Amino acid sequence: MELIELGRSIRERDPARPTWFEVIFSYPGVHAVLWHRLAHRLHQWGLPGAARFTSHFARFLTGIEIHPAAQVGRRLFIDHGMGVVVGGTAIIGDDVTIYQGVTLGGLSLKPGKRHPDVLDGAVIGAGAHVLGPITVGRQARVGANAVVVEDVPEGVTVVGIPARSPQRCDEPTVGYGMPRHTDADPLGEEIAQIRAELNALKARMEQPLKAVGR
Repeated sequence: MELIELGRSIRERDPARPTWFEVIFSYPGVHAVLWHRLAHRLHQWGLPGAARFTSHFARFLTGIEIHPAAQVGRRLFIDHGMGVVVGGTAIIGDDVTIYQGVTLGGLSLKPGKRHPDVLDGAVIGAGAHVLGPITVGRQARVGANAVVVEDVPEGVTVVGIPARSPQRCDEPTVGYGMPRHTDADPLGEEIAQIRAELNALKARMEQPLKAVGR
């Protein structure tokens, strides 16, 4: 039974070590996945109206919106969950972890494949936006608030806006898609580069002023 498999997986992966009662009755991510199973089945049966109503009702209950057409693998753990949006052509593999505020969205208005594939064991950190028909590889990590518009290779961590500076991620994460120890800070690097350019411009502007002062 999927509820038992999902509950066991969450109890193993959640550091809070919730009880069975908590997982079954108090985890919106569990409810969202189960409601999506029904909505997806209705979609496959050619009942789009009923499927969308079921999805809408699930969003009302959980704060998590998963399009009925999205393909969701086994043991998906949506932790906290509020504000998660999964587009209709998205594919999520097995044992994926998604935190709150995540968007698996599209960048095109054209029909066809528009949303990302998130492969087995990947972690998408809180507030991250994974956009377009790209692939997040197996065991990859997307850091919190990252914006991903290109493929993420297997076992690699990306952070920042836009997400870049991938690195191997062979160690466990502490949550939100960030490795336990990392020196990667592309956003900080961007800020440092902008500061350096401003200082250079300031120095160039001061040179004529100094010449006039002489």
